[in-house]
Amino acid sequence: MLWALRGETEIIFMIHDNKEMGVATKQITLGGEKLEEWEQEVAVEREEKKEEEEKPPLEVTTLWDYPKQSYGKTPKGDNKYPGVTPAFVIYNLIQRYTKPYDLVVDPMAGSGTTADVCKEENRRCICFDISPPRSDIIPADARRIPLKDETVDMIFIDSPYSDNIKYNEHPDCIGKISCEDERFYDELEKVMRECYRILKPGKILGWLIGDQWVKGVFTPVGFKIFERLCKYFQPVDIICVARRNQTSNTPLWQYRAKKFNFFLRGFKYLFIMRKDTARGNARNGERKEGRKIKWHQYERKRPQKAD
Repeated sequence: MLWALRGETEIIFMIHDNKEMGVATKQITLGGEKLEEWEQEVAVEREEKKEEEEKPPLEVTTLWDYPKQSYGKTPKGDNKYPGVTPAFVIYNLIQRYTKPYDLVVDPMAGSGTTADVCKEENRRCICFDISPPRSDIIPADARRIPLKDETVDMIFIDSPYSDNIKYNEHPDCIGKISCEDERFYDELEKVMRECYRILKPGKILGWLIGDQWVKGVFTPVGFKIFERLCKYFQPVDIICVARRNQTSNTPLWQYRAKKFNFFLRGFKYLFIMRKDTARGNARNGERKEGRKIKWHQYERKRPQKAD
C-alpha cells in the first residue's frame, strides 16, 4: 500500500508491505529537483492515461455507431468538409488490420481524416485526392494511382455515392456523376482495379458507401458497389455504420419522411474486402471448393411448469 503526504517543498511517501500479518514500513522523502522530476513524471503519466481513455473502442459487432466525427484532443480531418469520414471507422480498421509503420493509402482522401488518424497511430500513410484541400495530400486521380504494384498494406476509401454532394470543381470528379447512371459504377470499378493492383496479397481494402433515395426513386448503391468489388476481392465482412449529424437529420426532414412515406438514410455500408492469394484471379470467377462446417448446437431449455 502506498500513501503520500504533500508539503510545500517536499513529498513524503509511506510504503506499507503487509506480508504474513506483519507490516514493514519504508519512508521516502523527495525534495528540490527530485520532487520536480517526480511531478513531471506524474503529469506525463496522467496525460498518457487521459489520451488512452479518449481512444475509440475496438468494435466487436457489425454495427458501428458514433456520436461525432472525430475523437481525442487533435482533430482528424475537417468536420465541415462535405461528406467527411468518421475518424472512428479508420481507427478501427487500422487497429485490426495493420501494424505500426505499415503503409496505409487513401486514394480519395478528402479533408485528410485517414492521414491524421494514421499519424497518431504510427502508421505510414499516403493520401491522394483529385482536388486536395491541404498540402500533405498528393494531387492524383484514384483511377490512376501513382504507386507500384503490391506495395500497400491497407487501403481505405470513402467514395462518392452519387452527385448529391459538391466535393470540388474538378471536371473529372466521379462525384459529378449520378448513381442512376451506369457510368458511375464503371468509373468506380477503375478505382477498384487500381486498388487491387497496389495492394499486397492477403491485405485489406475498406470501402465506405451509402445508398440514395431521391424524388421517389431508391438506388441500392451499396449492393451495386459490393457486386463489383467481389470481382476483385474476397469479402471479409460488411459493417453497418450509423449516420449521425447529416443535413437531413432535422425535424423538418423527419416530418417530410412521415408525411410523404419515405425513409431518411440512417446508415452507410463499410465493405471489408481482402486481396486473397487463395482465390488468385477473382476476376476470372475462380472460387474455393465447398467446405464443411461442424456447427455446435445448443439446446434451449424450456422453463419448467409449476405444479
